Amino acid sequence: MSVADVCRFAPSTTGPAHPGTLLAALLCWLDARSRGARVVLRLEDLDPQRCTAEHAARMIDDLAWLGVEFDAVERQSDHGDRHAAALDRLAAQGALYPCSAGRGDLQVIGRRSPDGGWAYDNRARDRPLPPGGWRACGEPLRARLPDGPIAPRDEGGLDLAQDAAQAMGDPVVRRRDGAIAYQLAVVVDDAAIGVTRVVRGRDIAPSTATQVGLQRLLGVPEPVYRHHALLLEERGRKLAKLHGSVGTPQLRPRYPAEALCGFLAHACGLAANDAPVTPRALVDGFAWERVAVDDRLVRWDGQRLALAQSR
Repeated sequence: MSVADVCRFAPSTTGPAHPGTLLAALLCWLDARSRGARVVLRLEDLDPQRCTAEHAARMIDDLAWLGVEFDAVERQSDHGDRHAAALDRLAAQGALYPCSAGRGDLQVIGRRSPDGGWAYDNRARDRPLPPGGWRACGEPLRARLPDGPIAPRDEGGLDLAQDAAQAMGDPVVRRRDGAIAYQLAVVVDDAAIGVTRVVRGRDIAPSTATQVGLQRLLGVPEPVYRHHALLLEERGRKLAKLHGSVGTPQLRPRYPAEALCGFLAHACGLAANDAPVTPRALVDGFAWERVAVDDRLVRWDGQRLALAQSR
């Protein structure tokens, strides 16, 4: 890879960082630094109901505390003009249409999507935009994806191939409240800062074909993708992302930064034990071949994190 490569870490600012957030940041950062690439922190703060300036400031502080520094920091909410320009381009292609179907309607349709949610059946594809265009529309807006298989390549060998228009359905690109939806914003903002590599948890993998479909509609480059394993916890009889039960407000009083980094390095297979270490010290020996392929089960007892046997 060349020094022209650009990576990004893009957490949502809906709450404090949790161990999974910090692991994702560490792996993205190590991938970039081991390649001599530029790495940008992009705060995904478009949800007006859940994102706050306090959460954003805390995210920046938590990542700096861990020892993960970035070449630039940007906020999605600063880039409404380029999101609107993307909607203009989709509208000009006839790929933008209004649809009022909500989550309850999708559940009635009853078809599961690859991400575990409910798939949309593209029922409103033939609806035109109102007079005045998308800016005059009070309904959610969807983008008509290209029909047929889309097969992004994942460096780790994950199968990302989908007929996204059928498997997921055309994505919402602007919500009813006027907020730009994740699927469009991530594509537009990656293109704007020249992202060439996307390293993220594999819970996002089912969205990749949809995002590539939007990239092709907009005529922007497709990054290289790598999706890594997750930290999971037991919730009742289910496994779920390690999120909500513990975050940096609980972790930082109990862990020096190097100790938490050591736990994360051990949890993902980069270290034989959880001895304290800094992110910088992990750069020279970093290789994806050393990173665990399987998700890791983690327990929090109110005081410490511990690896548990996977089920």
